[in-house]
Amino acid sequence: MRFWTRTGGVCLAVAFLAAPLAAQEIATTTLDNGLEVIVIENHSVPLVTIEMDVRNGAFTESPEYDGLSHLYEHMFFKANRTIPDQESYMARVRQLGAVLNGTTSEERVNYYFTLSVDSLRAGLAFMEDAIRYPLFLQEELERERPVVLGEFDRNEANPFFHLVIAVGEKTWSTEYFSRKNVIGDREIINTATQEKMRTVQERYYIPNNSALILSGAITPEEGFRLAEEVFGDWPRGPDPFAEPIGHPPTLDTSDAVIVELPVQATAAMVQWHGPSVAEDPEATYAADLMIYMLNRPGSRFQKALVDSGLAVGVNFSYLTLSHVGPISVFAQTTPEMVADLHRAIHAEIALLGDPDYFSDEDMSSAKTQLAINEVYSRESGSQIAHTVGFWWAVAGLDYYMTYTENIQQVTRDDIARFVTTYLEEKPYVTGVLINSQARADVGLTTEVLLAGEVVQ
Repeated sequence: MRFWTRTGGVCLAVAFLAAPLAAQEIATTTLDNGLEVIVIENHSVPLVTIEMDVRNGAFTESPEYDGLSHLYEHMFFKANRTIPDQESYMARVRQLGAVLNGTTSEERVNYYFTLSVDSLRAGLAFMEDAIRYPLFLQEELERERPVVLGEFDRNEANPFFHLVIAVGEKTWSTEYFSRKNVIGDREIINTATQEKMRTVQERYYIPNNSALILSGAITPEEGFRLAEEVFGDWPRGPDPFAEPIGHPPTLDTSDAVIVELPVQATAAMVQWHGPSVAEDPEATYAADLMIYMLNRPGSRFQKALVDSGLAVGVNFSYLTLSHVGPISVFAQTTPEMVADLHRAIHAEIALLGDPDYFSDEDMSSAKTQLAINEVYSRESGSQIAHTVGFWWAVAGLDYYMTYTENIQQVTRDDIARFVTTYLEEKPYVTGVLINSQARADVGLTTEVLLAGEVVQ
C-alpha cells in the first residue's frame, strides 16, 4: 500500500502503510446533507486538526481538465466571501495560530488546519468560508498559475520525473493518462479559467462528496455538534459519480520506452496494472505484505537484484487506488547491466508465488512489524487525520479499520494468487532512463528490453 505524499508533483512513492485506530478511538456520523463527520479523540495535547477531504483529484479529470484539481487546491487558500484577498487570508491564519496545507493525489484532495482547541469554532468557520464560498478572483488566478507551473518546472528538473511520465503514458494509454497525471498538463493549467474552477467546485465540492475530520482534543459529541452547527446548511449536490468513472483500458501487450537525458546513472522501471481496491481488496493485502518483505534488506529479492551486483538499489511498490493502482519496480544500475537486470526482474517475478519463496519467519516478522507500525502511526494527531482521510476517499473506512487484521490473515496462497493474477506473464510497460552515448555504446533498444536479451 503506497501513499504518494505530494501536491501535484510526481514523486517516488514512500512507504505509508495503513495503520487503523482501535474502533473505540474513531467515531463517525453523517449529516442530513451527506457530509461525513469523523472524530478522532486524543487529548494528549490541546490541539485539533480540522481536515476536509474531497473525492476529487486526477481520476476526475478528462484531458481538458488535466491538472485543475491541483490548481484548485492552490486557489483554496485565496479570497472568499469573508476574506477579500490572499494577504488577508494569511493574516487570518496568523490570528488563528494555525498551521495549514493541502495536497492533491490521484483520488483525493485534502485541506487541513492544525490549531489550538480554543480556536476550534473559529477554525471551522474559516474552513467553511474557504470550501463553500471561494471567489476565484481573476487576478489571483493569474498570480497562482506561475506558482503551480513552478512546481512543474521543479519536477521537470528531476530526470526521474521524465521516466515516470513516459512509462505512465504507456501504462494508462494516451486517452486515460490525464486521470493518473496528478501534476497535470502545462497548457491546461496556463489557460485555466474562472469558469473551469467553478465547474470543479460545483461538481465535487459538495457535502455528499466530502468528509470533515476532527482529530485531537475534542469529543465526538462536541465534534458532531459543531459540524452540524457550521456545515449543516451546506446544500447537497448532485452525485458527481452517478455516471461512474471507468477503469483504464486493459494493458493488452507489453511495451517499452527509452528516455534519453544527460544523466550519469541509468534507471529502469517496470510497471503493471494492479488491483482495484474496490473490486479486489484481498489482493491489496497480499500485495502490501509481499512488497514489504521484498523491500527488506537481505530479502531473497534484494539478494538476486542488488547483492548480485545487477542494481545499486531496487524498490517494489503498489499504490492502492480504487481505479486500478500501479505495481512498479524501480531500480538504478549501469548501462551494461540494464538488460540483464530486466531479465532478472522477470525471473524473480516468476518465482514470487512459489511456496518456499518466503519463509515462515519472513511472513511472521513482516506481519509483526506492520502491526508495530500501526502503533507508531498514532503519534501525530494531524498525520492520523491525513491517513484516515486518504483511506476514506480511496477505499472506505471499513477497509481502513480492518486493515491490520486482514494483513495478519494473508497466506502464501494469497500471495500466489496476487502474483498469477497481476504479475506473472501479464503485460507490462518497461522504461529506461539513460544518456544517449551510453545507449549507443551498449546498443540498447526497446526490442532488447522486451526480449530480455543480454546486451553485448
